[in-house]
Amino acid sequence: MIQSRKILLLFSLLSIFIFLGCESLKSSKPIMPIKEYEKMIAGRLDADYVGTARCLSACHSHDKIKQDFNASTMGAQLSKKSGMPVVDCESCHGPGSLAIEDITPEKVEQDRKEGKETKCKYETLIDYKNLPSQALSLICLKCHTANATFNLHNWNAGVHAMNDVSCSDCHKVHAGVDLKVKPRETVDMCTKCHEEIKAEFLLPSHHPLSERKVFCTDCHDSHGTPNEKSLRKNTVKETCTQCHAEKEGPFVFEHADNSEECSSCHSSHGSINNYLLNVRVPFLCLQCHEGHRTGSASATESKAAYYTNCTDCHSSIHGTDIPSATRGKGRFTQ
Repeated sequence: MIQSRKILLLFSLLSIFIFLGCESLKSSKPIMPIKEYEKMIAGRLDADYVGTARCLSACHSHDKIKQDFNASTMGAQLSKKSGMPVVDCESCHGPGSLAIEDITPEKVEQDRKEGKETKCKYETLIDYKNLPSQALSLICLKCHTANATFNLHNWNAGVHAMNDVSCSDCHKVHAGVDLKVKPRETVDMCTKCHEEIKAEFLLPSHHPLSERKVFCTDCHDSHGTPNEKSLRKNTVKETCTQCHAEKEGPFVFEHADNSEECSSCHSSHGSINNYLLNVRVPFLCLQCHEGHRTGSASATESKAAYYTNCTDCHSSIHGTDIPSATRGKGRFTQ
């Protein structure tokens, strides 16, 4: 009886420990007090919103930026004609009353006479240069989580967000008319960080990325997906067969476990071997298959069979619906 009570007590204590431990793991802790974080992304709480028109009439250093922004899709949405209840520039940069409080028409005129440009007090606005990447992205997500970009719900758990990449690292809000990154531009943009991948695309056998025939976004979604490597499709095979449809199957005779995993044999970005193979044939095949004689040749001659291309005979290596002509099994010879 005493022994049973000891076991029950031990089990109870263990259960409490596990429960409390799991709760502490699941709980999130802010990197700073929440009020301080709110100030970081909302701007000075002692400042007031004055409207874009007042900001720009007082300080003309932003005229070119404003012209480019007005011509963009976002600028059109933020205009008064759209009827959207937003505050234009201040929705991103924070309330601007403190930035222009000392700027008067007299000061602007005096600066003009002295050949100077009247500037506002940038330090009273949101400090973009010193914001953590997650805070930078949150400023964008205040609006963009509710728009038509449905895949943004994957952003916070995506590989880019987890590695301190922010929206503004790729999207230049004041760049001009089109704020989206064009597929051709993704080549240079992505390889600025992914230098190892860039080197793979320079190998003799490679997908034609540098030739601008395929693009990073054909296979990967930069905003994040639930899939490995941020693939657009659920599996590697589904991703590859978007272009290589003839390899999709299903086939009567399939290549065993490799039918669902293209990367078992192929390097997706580039390789020193033909057809993006990880290892040249026949050594790639010999990793799984034993070598065999191809006829009644002598022992010396038969060794040559180990150093010829397996695909000279097994031409339908990804799969086939036709049985072998010699043994009636799926040996991928047709």
